[in-house]
Amino acid sequence: MPDGAEWAIVLLSLKIGGVAMLAALPIAYALAWALARGRFPGRVLLDGIVHLPLVLPPVVTGWLLLLAFAPAGPIGRWLEAWFGVSVLFRWSGAAIAAAVMALPLMVRAIRLSIEGVDRRLESAARTLGAGRARVFWSVTAPLSLPGVLAGMVLGFARALGEFGATITFVSNVPGETATLPLAIYSALQVPGGEASVVRLAGMSVALSLAALVVSEWLARRGGRNVHVL
Repeated sequence: MPDGAEWAIVLLSLKIGGVAMLAALPIAYALAWALARGRFPGRVLLDGIVHLPLVLPPVVTGWLLLLAFAPAGPIGRWLEAWFGVSVLFRWSGAAIAAAVMALPLMVRAIRLSIEGVDRRLESAARTLGAGRARVFWSVTAPLSLPGVLAGMVLGFARALGEFGATITFVSNVPGETATLPLAIYSALQVPGGEASVVRLAGMSVALSLAALVVSEWLARRGGRNVHVL
């Protein structure tokens, strides 16, 4: 059975994954909407930038975050000057790294859901006098909700498994940034740590598998709903 320290690692991972997913959600929806419905110069370039973390080595992503959030970096200098805080070596920094890595998966799932909404339903609502905001909240948002939920679950699962960007950006600090992947890595370096590795890896597999199953269920349910409508 996992001991107290291992359960603390799981709870920290869930906290960081949840914060990362919630922080990325509004950005992911805005980007997904722009890519699904927008027609503007640079749309292909924006799509490439959004999906860049999927193909870049995670260490490079972590290094870029370190440059941006370091005390001398543009964002780090601003946070220090205005709020007197730093995200380096803190769980909030780990959440930022996880959010960046999860964002492409969330955007993709939400974009597909928005593209699956029948535009004729939106047009019908507008002909009945509904404004753009009302059409969005009464038609587009409900129909795209299953995809949004699937994207949230996928983003959460990706955040749980994040390693390379996190360890490069905020290091491996026990109790602060040492999520499940980092704790497994640390246990592998310790003689006799195999038992802990097995327990932590088992919990990681269980959480990730559950997230994937829920995401697939939501995606299938959303597809059925759109088809019926």
